[in-house]
Amino acid sequence: MRVVLAVLFLLFASMTSAYADDEIPNLKIQKLNESVYLHTSFKAVDGFGLVDSNGLIVLVGNDAYIVDTPWSVEDTEQLLEWIMLQGFSIKGSVSTHFHEDRTAGIQYLNSKAIPTYASESTNEILSNAGKAEATNSFVNDDFWLLAGQIEVFYPGAGHSKDNVVVWLPNQKILFGGCLIRAKEATNLGNTNDAVISAWSGAAETLQSRYGDAKLVIPGHGKVGDVSLLEHTRELAADKL
Repeated sequence: MRVVLAVLFLLFASMTSAYADDEIPNLKIQKLNESVYLHTSFKAVDGFGLVDSNGLIVLVGNDAYIVDTPWSVEDTEQLLEWIMLQGFSIKGSVSTHFHEDRTAGIQYLNSKAIPTYASESTNEILSNAGKAEATNSFVNDDFWLLAGQIEVFYPGAGHSKDNVVVWLPNQKILFGGCLIRAKEATNLGNTNDAVISAWSGAAETLQSRYGDAKLVIPGHGKVGDVSLLEHTRELAADKL
């Protein structure tokens, strides 16, 4: 039995090491429509294996806005290079909560004098952890990163106490970040910083406010429709 366990441990360690080195997929960029692109980065996470992480590039004319940075500085550099190669001008970014899959590129964006935004709560958490903060913060539950184009809304705690979502009213696209679970998800994922008691209520708030969404994008997993809000509500309610 000890020999079997040792072999399994070595196999697991080798798989983790492989993911940590050469087999992490490259940053992916997918066109959702003429003005919105999905960027997806990857990381090997203890207890979860290889995990994808979604963010957006939102175009308003020739101006580009980033919703959540990729999961590493290297992928953030690649994202900026791609945006600039398309001839777009990067006007700013917003992070939807404090976890690394949303904020890992903030310091790099700051170094390039690109305006970065996060809620006051997110910046406070980042500061207390000794991590780079966004250069701009907002305190209202409803904040327009760009008037009439990109709305940032706080529906209440859930995945974390500071999670916000991003609404694109012209495209009727809701970026739910890690508050919203993909259709294929059977649990709430990482709940280390979650407020389980408030999660289903936050999902209900989104259902009421953005029930006409055509696309809903979770922080991890496949893009879906408005049914992801009910799916998330049910997953969270089951944990109460």
